This record gives sequence, structure tokens and C-alpha cells, in this order.
Amino acid sequence: MLLLVLDILGTFAFAISGAEKAVRYRLDWLGLIVLATVTGVGGGILRDVMLGTTPPVALTNPIYIPICIIGAFFYLALCKKIRKIRNLILIADALGLGFFTAVGAAKADALAAGPYSVILFASITAAGGGLIRDVLVSEIPQVLKSDFYATAAIIGGILFYALDFTNLGSTPQILTTTGFTFLLRLFAMRKKLELPKTRKI
Repeated sequence: MLLLVLDILGTFAFAISGAEKAVRYRLDWLGLIVLATVTGVGGGILRDVMLGTTPPVALTNPIYIPICIIGAFFYLALCKKIRKIRNLILIADALGLGFFTAVGAAKADALAAGPYSVILFASITAAGGGLIRDVLVSEIPQVLKSDFYATAAIIGGILFYALDFTNLGSTPQILTTTGFTFLLRLFAMRKKLELPKTRKI
């Protein structure tokens, strides 16, 4: 139940992020729904397909697509106000990152997929939807060129796996990973942390 709640919250938060980009590019309502949906469920679909959980949960559970559509029109209805408080969008996105990092890691861990898979699927679930979103609007994905974003998910995945060796229990493990990843992302935004850039020779 906890994973489902976190998954839905992350879907809603990321759908808002996708809708924000659709409005920025002045897409029509179909484009708005598409970007919100791929951002909200794209990472989870990639994770499920790669883990062999097919059809993906986002396509079999009827709640996910409506949540994305609600998130899209929620942003559209409030975008003028939200633009004035853009920090709330960044916080929602950071929350989505924390939720999806924990969900991705937990689902891989439940299949005894091993440490590399736990870390990999934590980052794919958290960053996959945003990557697809950026490709659809012909941008180099943000996770590949800026922000301490996918890196925060990777570190969160490492933390989740490390907590396997404690007696913390699954629920505290998931909540700890969520909170840590969320706070790490906020800290990185505040301090403008980025990985070193490659340079032309």
C-alpha cells in the first residue's frame, strides 16, 4: 500500500512537471496531456518492462493515467499563479524524485535483482519520464547536461541498498530513501550543485 501511495504521489508531481514544459512550449491540450503522462508514468513503464513486469502497472491500474490528466489540468488552471511561485514546482519535482527513487529501488529489491539493479531502477524510475519528455520537445535531456538530478536518484538507490543490511524494516527503509533523496535534491538546487562538465579539446 505504501508503494502505491508513493507511486501515485510521484506520478502527480511529475505530471505537473511535464505540464509545465508543455505550457512553456505552447503545446495544445493533447500535447499537454501527452507530456504530463509520459513524465508521470514513463519511468515506471521503462522499469516494469525491463524487470519483466508486463503489462506495466501504469497501463493495468486505471488510476495512473487519470492522475496524469488531473495533474496536467491542475497546472494549466493555476499556471499564472504557479509561475509567480515557481519554487513550488521545483519542490513538487523534488518530491516526485524522492518518491520514484524509493519505489524503483523497492520494486527491484523485491525481485532480488542485486545491488546494481536496485540502483539502476531507482534512477530509471525517477529520471526516465523526464528524459522521454525532453526528447519529445527536442531538448537534450536535462538529466544528461545539468542539475544534480539523476545523481541524487543514484545516491538514493545506493542508500536504499545499504539499508538492506540494517534491521530498519521495509517501510522505514522506503521513507528514509524518499526523504533523503528529496532533501539531497533540494540541497543541490539551493547550492546549485552540478557534476563537472566535459570540455572540448
